[in-house]
Amino acid sequence: MEGQGTHSYIPDPRNAEVLIDVNGEHLPRDEAKVSVFDSGFMLGDGVWEGLRLHGGRLAFLDRHLDRLWRGAKAIAMDIGISREEMVRRLYAVLDANGMTDSGAHLRLMVTRGVRSTPYQDPRVVVTPATIVIIPEWKQPAPETATRMLRLFTVHVRRGYPDVQDPMLNSHSKLNCITACIQASEAGADEALMLDPHGFVATCNSTHFFIVRDGEIWTSSGDYCLDGITRGVVIEVARAAGITVRERNFSLTHVYGADEAFTTGTFAGVAPVGSVDGRVLGTERGPMVERLQQLYLARIADEAKGPRP
Repeated sequence: MEGQGTHSYIPDPRNAEVLIDVNGEHLPRDEAKVSVFDSGFMLGDGVWEGLRLHGGRLAFLDRHLDRLWRGAKAIAMDIGISREEMVRRLYAVLDANGMTDSGAHLRLMVTRGVRSTPYQDPRVVVTPATIVIIPEWKQPAPETATRMLRLFTVHVRRGYPDVQDPMLNSHSKLNCITACIQASEAGADEALMLDPHGFVATCNSTHFFIVRDGEIWTSSGDYCLDGITRGVVIEVARAAGITVRERNFSLTHVYGADEAFTTGTFAGVAPVGSVDGRVLGTERGPMVERLQQLYLARIADEAKGPRP
């Protein structure tokens, strides 16, 4: 098993031979490269999405592409191809790797392109955007659905949008990496991050929820990514008659919660057992189990339609 926390997965030897799409060309893993002058490598200048294949379809693809195009527009970056061409490339690289059912994860990355010199100004970019799609055979570890995650609240905050807007799914992830390092060194699976006011914002790579008196609470969303799985879980919970509150809450609320869980594209809904050493539960609670079932049913519905 590799990875940590919600990103634990079972290694698959087929990934050594996987084909990767670099600007529309399928290349063996060892030959898939970008320039050292690429904006993503040089400056973290770009946006990305993580996608999962379920029943032959990329789940919630329209939502992911909406977010990708919004992010690119926000940073004045021209993706350079149409949505239709992007969809074609995504499914083409899946087909090239024989990934036609489930169990695949894709990382779609778009950077501003190659620069003529190491410099921030986008006016030195001399090529169209770089578009890379990395498909992998990647299933969450089976115990992820029941293993109780350990979270640790770190000093790294989700900052104000006028510094670096946490709503952007950008390649610049150093604040999340720093948070992850601190949590790891504290013996935790993932970091819990606060907003500038001291309220709970999100985790370093997933979104965070608590359960109190039959209600589900998550952050206001002002200082975290517009999570696709977060939004879907909120939708299915409300459709099932469960009260969901998007609001400010503190660590005091967290420490006294009945249950807690995270959401993310890779692992879906995962239970949290402790935060900062405070034990919230030793086994998956009834609300988390119910939400897992609701989410899996929604994923199954998503896979029913025809493939684009």
